[in-house]
Amino acid sequence: MPVDSAAQAGCPSGAKKDYAHGLVDFVKKCPSMFHTTAALAERLGAEGFQELREGDAWQVERGGRYFVTRNNSSLIAFAVGEVLSDYHFQVAAAHGDSPQFKVKSVAELEGPGDYLRLDTEVYGGMIDHTWLDRPLGVAGRALVREGGRVVSRLVDTRRDVAIIPSVAIHLDRESGRSPELDRACDLVALFSAGDLKAGAFDRMVAEEFGVEPVDVLARDLFLYNRQEPAVWGAAREFVSAPKLDDLGCAYAALEGFLAAGVNDAQVNVYACFDNEEVGSNTKQGAMSTFLKDALDRLNAALGFSAEDLARAVSRSFLVSCDNAHACHPNHPEKHDAVNRCWLNGGIAIKEAANQHYCSDAFSRAVLVAVLDAAGVPHQTFANRSDMAGGGTLGNLSNTQVSMHGVDVGLPQLAMHSCYETAGARDVELGADALQAFFSTDVRIDGADGFELR
Repeated sequence: MPVDSAAQAGCPSGAKKDYAHGLVDFVKKCPSMFHTTAALAERLGAEGFQELREGDAWQVERGGRYFVTRNNSSLIAFAVGEVLSDYHFQVAAAHGDSPQFKVKSVAELEGPGDYLRLDTEVYGGMIDHTWLDRPLGVAGRALVREGGRVVSRLVDTRRDVAIIPSVAIHLDRESGRSPELDRACDLVALFSAGDLKAGAFDRMVAEEFGVEPVDVLARDLFLYNRQEPAVWGAAREFVSAPKLDDLGCAYAALEGFLAAGVNDAQVNVYACFDNEEVGSNTKQGAMSTFLKDALDRLNAALGFSAEDLARAVSRSFLVSCDNAHACHPNHPEKHDAVNRCWLNGGIAIKEAANQHYCSDAFSRAVLVAVLDAAGVPHQTFANRSDMAGGGTLGNLSNTQVSMHGVDVGLPQLAMHSCYETAGARDVELGADALQAFFSTDVRIDGADGFELR
């Protein structure tokens, strides 16, 4: 498919939105999974979506648009059709968490000398050495005593407060070439050289809210890379940022969902789950009852029966959105000889015989038919046959709400680095792909066939 110079530059073609820079702005708002959910909720609210709360009775109308959150770190949004003939759900799901260092409850390590360091543990499977010598902030949530209530509040230092220093090569001649690091020793962040004393971290957090440290009862705080995301390159064809896995897909899927509007034949569903990087098996992860609970309640609020819901789910379809491994320019041998994807070639449809991805022939055919009909390019990804590869949330979500599903992702380099790179054009192509999916009425007949309307 020809790519014009504006698209290569990551710029809008004609009146098209500049999705690459939109992603950059989105990433800046999302230093933790709690901030990601808050940013999504803010955007949906601005677009006219009404917030539902799990603890309240739901009033839902055809033609309405709604969203609900769980744990302030996962979100599900609905665009409800007016007609709902052959009622079904079309779902796109991504995740809002990424590998980071989580600060422990007792945050400080004193010494050696007057140094003050932060006691952390790894969240998710990160590339450890990429975190060295980076300016780090602290973000997440805290439970704060305010009068007679304890409330959840977002935390973001919005400044550099820590760094994980490398060992100088003069002190360790192998350090320049070896990526092997001891997480309890080499990856401990420096917080102060002596100006701050014990208790300074807790005081810093409390000052965010104008309270005393004793009033911060608990916290989920993470170190995050403060390096600015950017669209870059001589042809402006790259976008680099922290947390592209999976904020790239979370953003592109949201844009496609919003651009499609309300499809009268169905309920369009956008989900962004927490905890994918640690297995999804939490109350707010893809393996939780969150999606099932939300669909059950929506179904009932629309006046449908449990039998109607079972029939609707059998006709429903999930696009699991989590970034894919673009062919590495220096190590093409790490990839399958022919089932490989490239930057700026469009979303990759991912398959694995071990079912770590939920794609099969039926689900692949559905999405290929949708994208071909819309003229949206797509690629194929499979791991090299002697490599296990990773997994994602599609099959895990299907243990709770089983429907046909396909795994896709934006191609990227350096997955699980603290600073990752993708194609600027792919952000737009990803949004276009999800818009095409949500705009299409996919009529599924078991596993015997389907029709696009």
